[in-house]
Amino acid sequence: MNAVTLGPAGTYSHRAARAVAAEVSFRESVTAIVDAVAGGEFERGIVPIENSIEGSVTESLDALADHEIAVTREVVTPIRHALLAQSPEFEAVASHSQALAQCRNWLEENYPAAGLEAVASTARGVERAREDARVAGIGHPDNAGDDLEILAADIQDRTSNATRFLVVAPVGARSDAGGKTTLIVYPNANYPGLLLELLEAFADRNLNLSRIESRPSGERLGDYLFHFDVEAGLYEDHLAEAVEEIETIADNGWVRVLGSYDTQHVLE
Repeated sequence: MNAVTLGPAGTYSHRAARAVAAEVSFRESVTAIVDAVAGGEFERGIVPIENSIEGSVTESLDALADHEIAVTREVVTPIRHALLAQSPEFEAVASHSQALAQCRNWLEENYPAAGLEAVASTARGVERAREDARVAGIGHPDNAGDDLEILAADIQDRTSNATRFLVVAPVGARSDAGGKTTLIVYPNANYPGLLLELLEAFADRNLNLSRIESRPSGERLGDYLFHFDVEAGLYEDHLAEAVEEIETIADNGWVRVLGSYDTQHVLE
């Protein structure tokens, strides 16, 4: 199986992808990953969807809403950030915007004068540190190699830092089997009680929502779509009934069911 994820090699996405496929290719953005999988170029894609400190990855939410795609698995992995540089003397810290945010308090306390440079991935930040002695990178300590020092380890603001990745596939791989289901709802409507109606479709059937997110639809100001993660599989009658009710509520818009899947923990 071939898979694609955020590159270059050494990103946390790459570490998660190795649990899915032996052959891993790279793209520079989540949107490019989802587009390549939806177009059949790759069998699987691995995209970050949620971090325990910084919350949801909005680019991933929007890419999933913009493509016909399936979710076949989620991979949860701990995030252990290290500060890597050629020497303790540097002027800026480069990493993915999420990694910079996850280490915000530590950086402000220890390197308040350092500039922050957001790049496409943690591995790209480490590459910047390798290319320029004035730059430090935030990434996994294994990425230090022989030419960078690990100036500090476990610099994330909370020790519980973990990221959840979704394994996406062409829509034909969608399954009804699994303990969790993701769906995206665009009601194309706005009236008092709309969100309550959607939530009651789950609550009335004793279905637990592990995540709900609203994102702008892009159609007009104040118009939203909703991402739901439900702790049940589509093979279960009560979830199938809830989806039917939601489709009725959103009959002016659309409902995209990404499928049911199970969770894999990668501890490394």
